[in-house]
Order: sequence, then C-alpha cells, then structure tokens
Amino acid sequence: MTQKTSFVKDAPRSARAAWNTFRIFASYYRPHRKLFAADMVCASLTAGADLAFPMMTKFTLERLLPGGLFRAFFVMIALMVCLYLLRMGFTWFVTYWGHTVGARIEADMRRDLFGHLQKLSFSFYDTNRTGQIMSRVTTDLFEITELSHHGPEDLFISVLTLLGSILLVFFIRQEIALIFVIVMPLAIFHILRSRSGLLKASRRVKERTAEINASLESSISGARVAKAFTNESYEKSKFHGGNENFKLAKKNYYFSMATFQAKFEFLIHLLNVIVLASGGFLVMKGKMTLPELVTCNLFIAAFLMPVRRLQNFVEQYTTGMAGFSRFLEIMNIEPDIKDAPGAVNPGTIRGDISYRNVSFAYNNGVTVLRNISFDIPAGSLCALVGPSGSGKTSLCHLLPRFYEIREGSITIDGIDIRNIQLEALRRSIGIVQQDVFLFAGTIRENIAYGRIDAAEEEIVGAAKKAEIHEEIIRMPDGYDTIAGERGVTLSGGQNQRIAIARIFLKNPPILILDEATSALDSATELKIQESLEKLSRGRTTLVIAHRLSTIKNAEKIIVIDDEGIRETGRHDELLAAGGMYAELYRAQFGAEKGRAAEGENPPRPVFL
Repeated sequence: MTQKTSFVKDAPRSARAAWNTFRIFASYYRPHRKLFAADMVCASLTAGADLAFPMMTKFTLERLLPGGLFRAFFVMIALMVCLYLLRMGFTWFVTYWGHTVGARIEADMRRDLFGHLQKLSFSFYDTNRTGQIMSRVTTDLFEITELSHHGPEDLFISVLTLLGSILLVFFIRQEIALIFVIVMPLAIFHILRSRSGLLKASRRVKERTAEINASLESSISGARVAKAFTNESYEKSKFHGGNENFKLAKKNYYFSMATFQAKFEFLIHLLNVIVLASGGFLVMKGKMTLPELVTCNLFIAAFLMPVRRLQNFVEQYTTGMAGFSRFLEIMNIEPDIKDAPGAVNPGTIRGDISYRNVSFAYNNGVTVLRNISFDIPAGSLCALVGPSGSGKTSLCHLLPRFYEIREGSITIDGIDIRNIQLEALRRSIGIVQQDVFLFAGTIRENIAYGRIDAAEEEIVGAAKKAEIHEEIIRMPDGYDTIAGERGVTLSGGQNQRIAIARIFLKNPPILILDEATSALDSATELKIQESLEKLSRGRTTLVIAHRLSTIKNAEKIIVIDDEGIRETGRHDELLAAGGMYAELYRAQFGAEKGRAAEGENPPRPVFL
C-alpha cells in the first residue's frame, strides 16, 4: 500500500519546523510498526539483561561466596549463562530485523522520492543536473537505514539503562548515585551542543558528494565529445577540483567529529576515576563494602554503554538527518503542472486543436511566445516553420503540458487542456523528436515502451510499419539486441525508426514531429519519411519543419519568428504572397538545387 505523507512547505527554522521534520520521519515507521515494536521489546530485554548482571554479581559476592553457598553459586553462574544466551537471541533479532526495518524505511523514502520526481515538470529538470538528482535518490538516503534502526533503539535503550543504573546505584550508595546524576547531564549537554556543528558539516559533505556525482555523470555522458576534442586532461582537472572540495568537506566533518569524540571520551573516563576515588574513600571510612564498590564499577560499564549509544546516535543523526533534510527539499517542491480539481478524461479524442492568445515564458522570465492563436482541424497536417529560437518547439511542448502557459488557452476537442487529466492528455499525444532517447535495454523493450502491455505480434507489427523490422531480424540477437545507453549501438536512422515504431504502438490521435529527420543524411531521411507518412495518416499532425520542401501538401503552414505568427496559409499561397516563407523557401531551394547538381538527391516531399 502506498504511503501518503504530508510534507511541510516553507517551514521556518524553528522548534516547530524541527517537530514537523521529526513527525514526517516518524510517519515512515507506521507501515512497519509491528516489527518495530518487536524490535523495541527485544532491545528493552537486552537492556534489562545488562542491568541484571551487576545485581547478580553483588548478590554473589555478598551472600553466596562469604556464606559458603557453593551449590547456589554454580546455580547463579548457570543463570548468568542462560541470561546471556537469551541476550544473544535478543541481540540477533535487534540486529537483523531492526536493520531490515531500517532498509524498508529507506526503500519507502526512495520510492516516494522517485514517484515525486515523476510528477515534476520539465522546468525542474531544466534547472537541476542529473547527477545532483541521482545523489538525492541514492547517496543522501544511504545513512537512513542506520538512523531509522539505531536511532529509536539507541534512544530507548539509553534512557532505560541510564535511569535503571542510577536507580539501582541509589539503593547501593546514594553518594555514588549523585555522581552519576551530575555527570549524566554534562554528557548529554555536550552531545546536544555538538549536534548542530556536526549536522552542518555532514550536510556540506552531502552537497559536495552531489556535485561530484553531477560532474561524474556529465563527464561519462560526454566522454565521446571529450575524446573528440582531446580534452581528457581538462575533464580530469575539473573532476579533481570537485574531488578536492569533497575531501575538504569530509576533513572538516571529521575534525568536528574528532573534537566531539575526544571531549566525550575524556568525560566518560573521568567518571571511572571519580567513582573509584569516591568509592575508595567511602570504603576507607567504613561506609561502603568492597562488593558494593565492585558493583558500582560494574554499573559504570552499564552506565557508559547507553551514553556511548547516545554518542553514536548523534553521529547517525547528523548524517541521516542531513540526507533526510535534502530528501524533504525535493519532496517540498510542488509540481507546477498537475490535474486541476474536477479534471476529466474525455475518452476518445478526435484531435481538434485550438491555440487562443497563448503567451509563454520560461522560469528565467524571458518571453518566448506572445499572443499566439491558430486552429488545427482533426486529422489534418499543420507545419510550423521559422528561424531557430522562434519558439516552435516550445509551442509544441505546451500541448501535452510539459510546460504551463502563462496566458491564453489551448483546447483539444473544445476542452481546455488544463481541465483534461494529465495521463489522458499525454496518452493521446505522440512525439517524435530529432534527439531520440532510447533506454539501455533491448530493442523489444524500447518499442514496447509505447504500450507496456503490448503482445509480441503487436511489437513486430509496429516495427514493420516503421520500416525497421527487416533490419532488426538481421541483427545477431534480433529483437533482443541491446540498444545501449541512448541507443549508442544503433545508427541514427535505426534509433529514429525504433522511436517511430514506439509511437505506432502507442497509436495516439495527435502526433508531434519535432524536426524528426533534420539530423539525418538524405538517403536515411527518405526511409524515415516513408515511416512518418504512414504514422501521420488519420492523425492530427503538428510538424516542426526543417526542410520546407517536405511540407508542400500541408493543409496549413504557420510561419513564426520571435515576434509571433507572421504568415499562415498553404504552400502555394505563401509562395505567391512573397513574404517570409517565400524567402526561406527560395534560400533552401537554391541550396538543395546546388546539392542536387553535385549528385546528392534532395529530400522527397512527404505527406503527399
């Protein structure tokens, strides 16, 4: 069952904010509360065993050995062995199942974070590097397992053992118990005082780790470019800088941790000396027996164990909560594009598209589109042409709501896209881009991404429609051939046709072709155009055209630049008007005519 957690937005840095953070963290225990409760019970029984041993020792030294009760002495020894056998079982349960609870909580957090990332819009990914995001999902949550297991356990056992130790020593010698009462607040004060510094240092380590991951992801993705420009030494130098920053942050964290531990160890060992000195003085005065002094020293060990647990808890808390706070930073980002209240699923979509007075700007505030209006009837082909940077791609990205419009409206079949459920809207739109993304799996998996539950014959059918089936079956592993990361093992034309096959399988009523063939050579482009022609039949198609000769028979051609729509009409009408389209066409036609004279075949018009 998916857990729903309420995340706090814009919480102030205050006790209330800390409480809210704790409440969110604690909510992740709810699905595992039974196992967690059993873990705490076993932890308390372990603490009980540690407290029982000094009292059993005191009874043995005061009653059994002086009284010559040797049979009872060996019975007591056997009971001690049984006690520690039981403690061993409790320790195993706490170690195994406690860590299992921690791992489950970490997995739940990672699940929620990944699910939240899937909801965030393109604008989030435009401003956050992939390596940084990956670090949030992996490294930042790495210590959560230890914190979620040991944190509650250490706090619970520490409080139980500390109070039990002081209470039992109080019944032995009140003077020694008073020493415990004085030292314990000093130790706890030192722990709490050091927490904030360690937390800041740990957070800096995580930030530097995220920077390294981002640099590493960028360098690995761009390895071919680096080699092509012989910039390997530059990449090494750039990574070295980030690595040095990480090392410095780690060094500062270890300095803070070493200072904390050294002071803490001195305080703890000083307690041994004080108890021994005070107990020895009481023995000299005849106010305390030697067995009582031995028992009090055993309780020091029982006392020190929970204090050390608190020390470990501080270290785990600083690393775990530093990661958890960065986890919350992402979870507190509200998706700027989501279903409106009462959003509908229109069912069958015909594909009538209407843009009305649409304006759009990216997060940097620069306006890309101003007051754009046009209509595309269902089943027709509309082409967008114009210079680079005029907003053609942005205009297309607004239709599936990859970005949100600032002003105006876009409707499909008369329904504002903001009132259509996102899943239904995007399921009805297929996109083929110039930069095709293939996953690192098999060709079959990449085609099936168009519809995850597609049968084998449907996948093969889609490949045949995309004119890629024959090439696939000639490959050594056929449809099980690994495409490689971003389709690196395949040619550009093969990647493009696999992407087209994916859209055939999806079978959407609306199609966007974003310069889908502009990066290909002419021979490959002809093959791709045949596939695109099949794909566009019967669909509302919006084409961003690179070569104007391929859109001669489009029902509508929209010429756009950075000032907005300049011209609208069919190919012949726009040529006759002698405007911007005619100028662009003549410039391209002259270049294509020149290439043809040199023996290169010009692209054949598509959608005829």
